[in-house]
Amino acid sequence: MLPAQLGPNTRQRWQKVLYKRQPFPDNYVDQSFLAQLCKNIHARKYQYWAVVFESGVVIQQLCSVCVFVVIWRYMDVGLLAPQWLFGAGLVFSLIGYVLFDALDSGMGRNQSGQTRWADLKNTVVFVAFTYGFSPVLKTLTETISTDTIYAMSFLMLLGHLIFYDYGANAAIVSSTLSLNMAIFASVCLASRLPRSLHAFVMVTFAIQIFALWPMLQKKLKAQTPRCYVVATLLFALSALVGLLTISSVGMVLFALLLVSISCLCPYCLIKLQLFKDNIHGPWDEAEIKEDLSKFLM
Repeated sequence: MLPAQLGPNTRQRWQKVLYKRQPFPDNYVDQSFLAQLCKNIHARKYQYWAVVFESGVVIQQLCSVCVFVVIWRYMDVGLLAPQWLFGAGLVFSLIGYVLFDALDSGMGRNQSGQTRWADLKNTVVFVAFTYGFSPVLKTLTETISTDTIYAMSFLMLLGHLIFYDYGANAAIVSSTLSLNMAIFASVCLASRLPRSLHAFVMVTFAIQIFALWPMLQKKLKAQTPRCYVVATLLFALSALVGLLTISSVGMVLFALLLVSISCLCPYCLIKLQLFKDNIHGPWDEAEIKEDLSKFLM
């Protein structure tokens, strides 16, 4: 809005009101209009290492998908027996369960009323049903071509990464949808394994890495940040080593992706904050700060 040209005889002071007739054009503003201009009043100051620490959630999830695909490849070509994977998954699940319970100090268990006996029963029921339906999982997609299965699995894993809850308050976040897409991808890939036992172990491993492992890493991040950083580094290293045994080019590209997300993207975010320019002034919409709940009762 530009100030209009007024005559030399205009002496009445302009007021920012609509109910009063004034000898000024409708688009007129004086110099005091921009006196209340404020910039970046709600801007957040980011620290580089704090942003790097928060990027660990993205690194963990990318590595989870990478490890899952590597394990599936090992089972597909016969480099990993399903018995060994099931045994290793069971051992690591027990260790994670004990560690989670120790970090939680029984607070979550007391609030939910869930007992260890109930956890054991739920685990047994899940394993029994998954093992019983493993022949169905193995033959579920026999009429679908392998190329279609791979394309569907890629899209489902990509959707899992997109909709995963990284801690941001956004409408696109959906933990349930993200987990379901990951499990659907695991069912699709498991149907291309040699035997029904392979399909059972693959789906079980998907539950462990996409449902149980994120719960433990969130608890580590909240309670012991240093252990969380160490676990993230070890997990990323394991994913890179596993990927190296399949494709050296893929390992290099994945390493570049991890470095870009954990180091380059936080640096760009810090630098771009210098160019942030949000303006606030008397033209903003009015905000009611008074508690109006008493009028709604």
